[in-house]
Amino acid sequence: MIKAYPEKLFEEIKLLSKFPEESHMEGLKIHHDADPVLIESAKSLFNKGIITQNDGGYLTDSGREMAEHLHTVLDTINNT
Repeated sequence: MIKAYPEKLFEEIKLLSKFPEESHMEGLKIHHDADPVLIESAKSLFNKGIITQNDGGYLTDSGREMAEHLHTVLDTINNT
C-alpha cells in the first residue's frame, strides 16, 4: 500500500531542513511578510514542539534530533 502524505508535511520538512546543522546557537527567523506557507509551517513546527518560537527560533532537543535524521536521509538520497 502506498501512503499519501499531505503537502503541508513536505513544507514543514523543507523548513526543518533549513536549520543549521553545525551549531545549536543558530536559528531561523520567519518574517511576518514571508510566504504564508512558510509562516504556517513554522507555526506547525512550533505547535509540535520542534522549534522554540512560532516564527522560527531555535530547534528544541527533539527538533535537533529530527533535523539530524532528516539531514542524514537527504544527504543519502542526494549522494546516490
